[in-house]
Amino acid sequence: MPIKILIADDHPLIAEGIKNVFENKEDFQVVAVVNNGKKAINFIAQHLVDIVLLDINMPIMDGIECAKKITSEFKEVKIAMLSMYQESSLIKNLIKIGVKGYMLKTIPSEELLKAVKNIYNGKEYFNTEVTKALHSENSSNLEQYYKRSPLLKELTTREKEIIKSISQGNTNVQIGKKLFISPRTVDTHRTNIMRKLEIHNMAALIRFAFQNGLT
Repeated sequence: MPIKILIADDHPLIAEGIKNVFENKEDFQVVAVVNNGKKAINFIAQHLVDIVLLDINMPIMDGIECAKKITSEFKEVKIAMLSMYQESSLIKNLIKIGVKGYMLKTIPSEELLKAVKNIYNGKEYFNTEVTKALHSENSSNLEQYYKRSPLLKELTTREKEIIKSISQGNTNVQIGKKLFISPRTVDTHRTNIMRKLEIHNMAALIRFAFQNGLT
C-alpha cells in the first residue's frame, strides 16, 4: 500500500512541483492537492490520508489552524509543514501542536521522499536548516526581536496575554479557561488584535509575538 499524501499549498506552481516529486514512485500516492486548510480538512473527513504536507500561509484557513484541527480531530493523520519560514518560535509552536516534520521548500526531492517515509513510520523529520534555526538565534532574529513595533501601544494588557497564549499553541478553549473568559470572547479579542496589527493570518501573528517579546 502506497503512502497516501495530501498537499495543501495555495501557490499552484509550488504545489505542482511538490506533487511531481512523488509521481511514478510506487511507495507514494498523492491523493489530492488543495489550496487552503479548510479544503484539506474537508478532504480528510471523507478520504483516507496518511500524511498531509501543509503550507503555512493559505487563504480561508492557514496551515497553523489546519494543523490544530487535524491533530484534534484526525489523530491518525500525520502532519508535515513545507514552508519558507525559519523562525524558531513558529517551528516550536507547530511542534507543540503536534506536527511531525518541518521542512523548507528548498528541500531536495530525494530528501523529501525520505522525510515523508520517516514520518509515515512514526519518526519525526526536520531538515538541516530547520534544526539550525531551532538550536540557535541568529543576529537578524535578535535584531528583529529588539525592534519593537509601534503598534504594541495599541494593544491592551489582555490582548497581549492572548497573543502570548496563541503563540504557545493554545486553542480558544484553552485560552478561555486560563483567562476565565469564554472561547467566543477569545475569538473576539483575536479579531480585534488582527485588525489593530493589520495582519491577516496566524503565522503573521506568531511572528509579531516573537519579534515583540510576547512569546
